[in-house]
Amino acid sequence: MKKHLFFMVAVLLSLTVVVPAGAAEKDTIVSAIISTIQSMDPAKAYDDSSATKLYNIYDTLVAFKETKTDEFEPRIATEIPTVANGGISKDGRTYTFKIRKGVKFHNGEDLTPEDVVYSFKRNMITDAEGGPMSLLLEPLTGETSTRKEGKIRAGIFEKIDKCVEAKGDTVVFHLPRPFPPLLGILTYTSGAVLDKDWAIARGCWDGNIANAAKYNGPDTGKEPLHHITNGTNAYKLKKWEAGKEMVLERFDGHWGPKPAYKTVRIKVIPEWSTRKMMFLNGDANDIEIPAQYFAEMEKNKGITLYKYPSLMVACTMFTQKLEMTANPFVGSGRLDGKWIPADFFADRDVRLAFAHAIDYDAIINDVANGLGSIPSNPIVDGLPYQKNTFHPKFDMAKVEAHLRKAHGGKLWDTGFKVTLLHNTGREIRRVAATMMAENISALNPKFRLDVQAMDWGEYLTNIQQHRLPVFVVGWGADYPDPHNFVIPYLHSDGFYSKYIGYSNPEVDRLIKRGIETAAIDERRQIYHDLQEIWARDIPGVTVVQRLGAKGFSGHIKGFHPNPMYSGTYTFYYHLK
Repeated sequence: MKKHLFFMVAVLLSLTVVVPAGAAEKDTIVSAIISTIQSMDPAKAYDDSSATKLYNIYDTLVAFKETKTDEFEPRIATEIPTVANGGISKDGRTYTFKIRKGVKFHNGEDLTPEDVVYSFKRNMITDAEGGPMSLLLEPLTGETSTRKEGKIRAGIFEKIDKCVEAKGDTVVFHLPRPFPPLLGILTYTSGAVLDKDWAIARGCWDGNIANAAKYNGPDTGKEPLHHITNGTNAYKLKKWEAGKEMVLERFDGHWGPKPAYKTVRIKVIPEWSTRKMMFLNGDANDIEIPAQYFAEMEKNKGITLYKYPSLMVACTMFTQKLEMTANPFVGSGRLDGKWIPADFFADRDVRLAFAHAIDYDAIINDVANGLGSIPSNPIVDGLPYQKNTFHPKFDMAKVEAHLRKAHGGKLWDTGFKVTLLHNTGREIRRVAATMMAENISALNPKFRLDVQAMDWGEYLTNIQQHRLPVFVVGWGADYPDPHNFVIPYLHSDGFYSKYIGYSNPEVDRLIKRGIETAAIDERRQIYHDLQEIWARDIPGVTVVQRLGAKGFSGHIKGFHPNPMYSGTYTFYYHLK
C-alpha cells in the first residue's frame, strides 16, 4: 500500500501537567463519551461508540501499528503475512495466518484456529442489518451482503463455508479475486474472534452450514451477542447500563502486556458543558472534544490535548424513498402543503436547494474553529485518487431558484412541512440541520421545517428503517482506500445509500471494477468518474472533514492518534 498519508502527522499539544484534585482512583480511568452504544455483537456494531468498546474486549488477527495507516502489528496472528514470508500467495488470492498459542478467552477457555474460523463464518452468516459484514463478505465471497431485496442470495452460505479454513496451527483465507485492502479490513471489529462453544451455547450459529439461514439477519436489538461478550483482549465487560454507563475490568489472563489501569468506567454524557466540567474537575480523564471547543480547552492546565487529521467525513443525506407507514416525520405523506410524499427528495432540484442552504464556511470557521475543511465529495483528502468536483456552495438565490422548479413547479405554491434530524451531542450536525431549516423557511411562509435531536441509537435505527427525510451523518475509514468511502455513500447496497434509496447500475459497475483492478491509472479514472457522479446526482452533500480532537488528564500517556480513528476511540490497553 502506498504511503499516501505522509502528511497526516498528528499534532500534540502538551500543556503543563497539574493533575486536578479529585482525580479518579489511581488504577481507574473514566471516559466521558457523547454517543450511546448500539450493540456488543461484532456482527452488528458498526458505529464508533460501539466499536471502540469492542476493540478493548475482543482481539482481531492484526491491528494498525500505533499512528500508521499502512503498517500493521500482529494480534491473534503471530506475524503479518506477506508474499516474501509465504503468508500471501503470489496471485494475491490466499492469505495464511499463523495463530498465536496460549491465548485465553475471558471465560478461561483456550483459543484455537477453529475458533477463528468459526468467528469469521458466524459473523458473515449473521450479517445483521446495518452491520459491518460487507467488509468481510466482499473480499471473501465477492458479494457485499448475504441478502438482496430482503431475500437470501443463492449459494452465499456455501461461499462463506469455503472461504476460510483451519490448517494445523494456521487459518487460511481463500479469496475469489485479489483484494489489496484486506489486511486493513481485518483490523476492524467485524473480524473479532469468538469462543465457538460459548457462542453456540448463547444462540449463535450452530456450526452447521445447512442451518445458516436460521441465524441470518436477526432483528435489531435481538442479535445473540447484543449485550454479552467473551473476548481475548485486555479488558472484559463487567457491567453495561445502556445509555448510561459501561464498566470494563482488566483481564489478568490476557496474552499481552498487562494494562496500567484495572478498571475503565465509560459514561454517556452527550451534553458538552457537563462533560467538560467532569473532565476539568478530574471526575473524567478521557474525553472527545468537539472541534468548536478545542481552543477553549487549550487554556486549561493539567490536561494533554491531541488534534490530528482524520479520515472522516460528515454528509447531509437525502432519502429519496421514504418509508411512510406510521412515520412521524412525513405526516400526510402527500405533497399537499402539510407534509411531504415518499419521493420528495427524489427530485434533484429539492436536493440541490437543501444543499445550497448550508453555510459551509460558517460551519468550518465558527463551529469547528477552523479545525476542518470542506471536501467536495466523500473521497476525502488523504485518500488516493481524490479529485475536486462540484460542491453546492451556500447561495440563497440558488435555493429559491431550485425550489421554484421543484416537483414540476408545484412545490413553491403548495408548500411543505418536514422534520430534519440530527443526533444529540454533535454540534456540527445540529448546525447544518438548523441552517437548512431556518434558511429555507425564511423564503416562503408555506415552507415549514423543524429540527429535532435524537439519541444516537434511535437515530441510527430510524435511518435504517428509511424514516428520516434528511439526516446528517459521518463516515470514518474502516480501511484507508477510496473503495471504503464510495461503497457506503454510492453503492446500491451501501450503508447509507441503500437507506436513502439511491441506486445507479453504472455506479455499482464502476465500484466493482475499481476494487478488482490493480492498474493505478485505471483505478484513478474510475474513482474520478465516481466523484463526478456524486456531484451530478447529489445523493447527499459533504459538510466537513474534521480533525480528531481528544483530551486526557495530564498524567495519562500512551495515546496514539491515528487518522483511522475519530476522537471517540481509546485503546485503553495502550495507556500508561
